[in-house]
Amino acid sequence: MIQTEHLSKRYGKLQALTDLNLNIDKGKVFGFIGPNGAGKSTTMLILSTLLTPSEGKAYVCGYDVVKEPKDVRQSLGYMPDFFGVYDNLKATEYLDFYAGAYNIPPAKRKSLIADLLELVNLSNKADAYVDSLSRGMKQRLGLARCLVHSPDVLILDEPASGLDPRARIEMREILKQLRRMNKTILISSHILPELAELCDEIGVIEKGKLIACGAVDDVSIRSRGISMMEVRTVFGAEKAERILRESRFVRQLDDKNSHFRIQFMGTEENKAELLQQLIAAGVGVVHFGDSRENLEDVFLAITEGVGN
Repeated sequence: MIQTEHLSKRYGKLQALTDLNLNIDKGKVFGFIGPNGAGKSTTMLILSTLLTPSEGKAYVCGYDVVKEPKDVRQSLGYMPDFFGVYDNLKATEYLDFYAGAYNIPPAKRKSLIADLLELVNLSNKADAYVDSLSRGMKQRLGLARCLVHSPDVLILDEPASGLDPRARIEMREILKQLRRMNKTILISSHILPELAELCDEIGVIEKGKLIACGAVDDVSIRSRGISMMEVRTVFGAEKAERILRESRFVRQLDDKNSHFRIQFMGTEENKAELLQQLIAAGVGVVHFGDSRENLEDVFLAITEGVGN
């Protein structure tokens, strides 16, 4: 549904995107992970026909984004990280405007708009003016606008940007529902844990280059011989921190008072040795074991040293 071949983009002397190769199958949710300025938005703008690539090719639903832009636009819904809304329109009028832009017959618009507002949990705001909506509601209205023409592909650039925790949860639940509807979704974020339960595959991009890509479980720091561990103590936290920092098996240490989270490079026997060392030093260890890695761990491990 989405394919890029050696896709590159230059802005003058700045190389924003370099030799990007992506393949996203129908019904998959693909998470695009990277810091601001990594090339995520540039890729999405090219796929949405709003930016011309410097080199390479890109296809959406089999259509060439450069040669067949009208077909591409009919096949996808694009939601930028910040988008304009018409403040003097009600929510229903806003969606009706875009339905007209996509040549949807007036007789079908009323039921379509009602269904879209229900999908994004805004039925009770149908007659509210857009400028009276919260940011989270505006984001959801923007998502409904992307769905007016029932596209097979959704390209969502930082859809949870600037939202409070409750609004993020609401957005995530809507995206899960769209996934169940078999939509193909390309979603970018730098808030990494939000993508973990949504995505089938992830791509990690840094300085315009895709440095890792695959199923969430495959793009794992465990595949690099690193395991995440947690150590919790009730006393002797300072001794524990010193021992962990000096251990040749500990690659990274995150200290939250008496709760330590570490990247461990070693065998099961090495873990036992480290635990014995902590106990021998008089540290009150109440928990010592493996921790579930999150996408932030993955990103930090994969990108270490990139561009240096």
